[in-house]
Amino acid sequence: MKTFTMKQGFLMTSCFIASSLAVAGQMNAIPTCYNAKITAPNENVETELFVIIDQTTPFDARLKQAVAENVRPFLQSNHAFSVTQFSAFTQGHYTEVLVSGKLDATLAQKQRDDISKPVLAKYDQCIALQTKQASRLLGGAMKSSFSADNSTITKSDVFASLKDISSKVKQSKADTKVVLIASDMLENSSITSFYAKQAVRQINPEKELKLAEDSQMFADFAGAKVYVIGAGLLAEDAKQAKGVYRSPQIMQALATFWKAWFHKSNAELIEFGQPALLNPVR
Repeated sequence: MKTFTMKQGFLMTSCFIASSLAVAGQMNAIPTCYNAKITAPNENVETELFVIIDQTTPFDARLKQAVAENVRPFLQSNHAFSVTQFSAFTQGHYTEVLVSGKLDATLAQKQRDDISKPVLAKYDQCIALQTKQASRLLGGAMKSSFSADNSTITKSDVFASLKDISSKVKQSKADTKVVLIASDMLENSSITSFYAKQAVRQINPEKELKLAEDSQMFADFAGAKVYVIGAGLLAEDAKQAKGVYRSPQIMQALATFWKAWFHKSNAELIEFGQPALLNPVR
């Protein structure tokens, strides 16, 4: 992503995000396996995974694969998922839910014993198909988001986008909410910029938190667990053989800011991948 000269006007951004979350795919793209002959178990969704992709971040093949590998374990019964992309609030670009779906909770053995074999066989076939459908839908949405050419986007509204998306997370009734954010986490908007001379700027976490507070840019993730992959990535890394250096102090300040930001946004930042995660998403 390219940097730009900061301009005043965060109030305009704050007003714009109120209705900026668009839905491209079905709210539940996976057909249920339950019908008049089989009653669905009355259970809450166990875990809902929210994959959030920043289209302004230049991910290499290895990191894209890491995102896919961390998503795969969540494709199981009584789990839900969604893929949302964001970049900047500019013409043709906005926060958008690409796909969402839910895998049915499976029947207990006592319930299975009361169902005829032909009906049960069709049910089992449908349940097995759901995992394949979820994998295909998730893979397609992530591929679409990662492959989009957004090299001309000069801004990155990370604060506003995450605040916007948090409203969807808050609505979830799942017992556990997990948020996987694929982003450089480098704000570059009318509120503030984490850039300086095509590199990551040494920020003052307390000062940046005050700016976020003053512009009403804290969110509400309803107690979700958050993982970040891609922190600190720069477009310049792909242009230079040795990449762009970020000192440990610069990255520590960035991590400190986001840990506090998520805490103030009712979420727990479990791991801040710089850029890769060292532990699996759980």
